[in-house]
Amino acid sequence: MEWLKALPVSGDHLTPRQIVAELDKYIVGQVDAKRSVAIALRNRWRRQQVPEALRDEIAPKNIIMIGPTGVGKTEIARRLAKLAQSPFLKIEASKFTEVGYVGRDVESMVRDLMELAVNLVKSEEREKVQAKAVEAVEERLLDLLLPGRPLSPVAPVAPVAPGGPGGPGVPEGEADHTREKLRSMLRAGRLEERFVDLEVSQRVTPVVEIFSAAGMEEMDFNFKEMLGNIFPSRTKQRRLKIAEAREILVQEESSRLIDMDKVLEEARRKVEQHGIIFLDEIDKIASRDHTRGPDVSREGVQRDLLPIVEGTTVNTKYGMVRTDHILFIASGAFHMSRPSDLIPEMQGRFPIRVELHSLGPAEFERILTEPENALVKQYRALMETEGIRLTFTPEAVREIASLATRVNERTENIGARRLHTVMEKLLEEISFTAPELGAQKITITDGYVRERLGSLIEDEDLSRYIL
Repeated sequence: MEWLKALPVSGDHLTPRQIVAELDKYIVGQVDAKRSVAIALRNRWRRQQVPEALRDEIAPKNIIMIGPTGVGKTEIARRLAKLAQSPFLKIEASKFTEVGYVGRDVESMVRDLMELAVNLVKSEEREKVQAKAVEAVEERLLDLLLPGRPLSPVAPVAPVAPGGPGGPGVPEGEADHTREKLRSMLRAGRLEERFVDLEVSQRVTPVVEIFSAAGMEEMDFNFKEMLGNIFPSRTKQRRLKIAEAREILVQEESSRLIDMDKVLEEARRKVEQHGIIFLDEIDKIASRDHTRGPDVSREGVQRDLLPIVEGTTVNTKYGMVRTDHILFIASGAFHMSRPSDLIPEMQGRFPIRVELHSLGPAEFERILTEPENALVKQYRALMETEGIRLTFTPEAVREIASLATRVNERTENIGARRLHTVMEKLLEEISFTAPELGAQKITITDGYVRERLGSLIEDEDLSRYIL
């Protein structure tokens, strides 16, 4: 198994152990859930290695994460998608049901995912052509700075003035010398504040408001896009600084260099083979009573979702997209219902179920300090912008974790999200007066924590509304 150790740490090539290690940098605990999503991600790479005849038969092992709010369900899915560099869409299942069958069209999630993938691939392609675009823009900027016959192939050809390309009475060699001198100044950043006249294209799209029924929310955008293509684009001359003109020109040049057919093909491949859809609040569409009331709507939404999860073909404005191998990760608290309340067909499409555990003071302490995006690190960085060096004693961190746990126990348990409200209230005075305090070191002790939050914690009514 030595070949597994040699795999590069990126994308689908991550081993399950490496995926868990990466998730550990941002999420405390929840080992079972991390292991399940790590295996699911690794299985996508394994599937690509099997013979093609068998590849299409291997279905993704969709996951249901069961646990209360604020324990890391969404963060696990989001970080997993970032690790895999996959198109990732988070959507609430309850969006697809209001009263009766009013709600979003379930196929819209695939259209949204495709849109995200196109933007993702377009951004990657733009980075690849960035160097070429910058070179072309440099020539166009020199054409704007030095009127005469432009040397760059992409700029519009201007009439040659009498006396040579440098203008009236300017010899050709001298014009070339001037151009190279301007090039050196441009590269050195000495011309950033100089103004140039630039023609900027503007697409004129008429204002159209469409009041569409449920499931037709895309009609408004498609209609506007169609009208935008009918009406010709117009150009407008603007006087801009070199720095501003460069940004506009780099965007234009990058768009010219990108092959959109290639982008769409790659985006479709990413969605079909690597897409991840995170269905939050799936417990809200679980039917507890199959005979009457709003449960009829819930079951109807499940039946609408079923073909998407099982694998179907969805029509998008970029073409047909198959959902057979999109990975679906569902989550829910399941306080009022159980996974077995989902229709049997839906249960069968989510074979992996993991339970996420509630968080206590020990986990809160680690959340405050250990992850790379820990709250304590965030507030330190924020206060450093004002010249204040903020430090927390270990006892203060322990006290914050203990107080957050007590509030969760006495009011609604919102998990680690409680730490955000507690920390914001704790540092409210320092944050407000920071600009007047000047550069100094401030240490947060357990005594300061009790002084700021003790009375709020003791008064249950106050803590319910403030924390």
